[in-house]
Amino acid sequence: MRIGVIGTGRLGTIHANTLSRHRDVGSLILTDTDPKRAQELALRLGETAAPGVDEIFKWGVDAVVITTATSAHAELIGRAARSGLPVFCEKPIALDLPGTLHAIGEVDTAGTILQMGFQRRFDAGYVGAREAVRSGRLGRLHTVRALSSDQEPPPVEWLPLSGGLYRDTLIHDFDVLRWVTGQEVVDVYAAGSDAGPVMFREAGDVDTAAVLLTLDDGTLATATATRLNGAGYDVRMELAGELDQIVVGLDDRTPIASTEPSGPPAADKPWSGFLERFGPAYEAELNAFVEVVRGERANPCDGREALQALRIAEACERSRRERRPVALAEIPGGASAAAM
Repeated sequence: MRIGVIGTGRLGTIHANTLSRHRDVGSLILTDTDPKRAQELALRLGETAAPGVDEIFKWGVDAVVITTATSAHAELIGRAARSGLPVFCEKPIALDLPGTLHAIGEVDTAGTILQMGFQRRFDAGYVGAREAVRSGRLGRLHTVRALSSDQEPPPVEWLPLSGGLYRDTLIHDFDVLRWVTGQEVVDVYAAGSDAGPVMFREAGDVDTAAVLLTLDDGTLATATATRLNGAGYDVRMELAGELDQIVVGLDDRTPIASTEPSGPPAADKPWSGFLERFGPAYEAELNAFVEVVRGERANPCDGREALQALRIAEACERSRRERRPVALAEIPGGASAAAM
């Protein structure tokens, strides 16, 4: 199997490393908007660098992995679909609903595969939580609390391109909330704070956000996020039911300290970022993609899943701006997603 990797930044490098050593992948073709970066990675891995995206399709590949800037995702997904190629793409498909729906439509028309990069679905903790909920261990689920906290803010020049805290960060919580519980979000009430560094206000974004979500079975969920968690990178999910309560992301590296005299000590080496925390999950999702391409398993996260997470993020943005609850029924794409 020959795979084209488009984009060799941080995630592109990780994915290329995973694929290069995979027993079922014979070779890679790497390309990037910075040709030197792609060439250097290809040299380290013993793979081939291409001068541009056109060569990925001209030279012939069996599948494509997209880890470019978000603005290029939808066009590249469409191009791969029209070429009959399976695609793995980092989230999101696009930063808006029309672009997302158009790309999904191209994949649907072509009858090809689009697997989205929501890596938390491959994390052992979230997998265990899903199993606990689905097995009935928790009894009736009544409360879910999710949080995603970055230790340091992203580069200032990247903020206006990110889509904002709901679409860029909390979208992972929205996706995994649906995946773990098996329920859909009915409505949201969102708030955000831009009281931190001025760069967030200048980008029209917030540095901290909180959301109350109601699921279709009546379960209440909260999701919070911040770019400024100095203690370390912190991603958790707590699920409470009538019979039991569990937590994802609580270990000896969780950057939290107890004020109780008998509580656990602060972490000696807290998580520094998502690449470290979710390293095994990133590898597992690429291994899954190879299996999907080989016809050995069903697609674990298609474009419709990404669309639903984006619709929740869009509802949150509307709720924050308008300071009111927003029903998911107000956000376009629901009927289209169900029909696909």
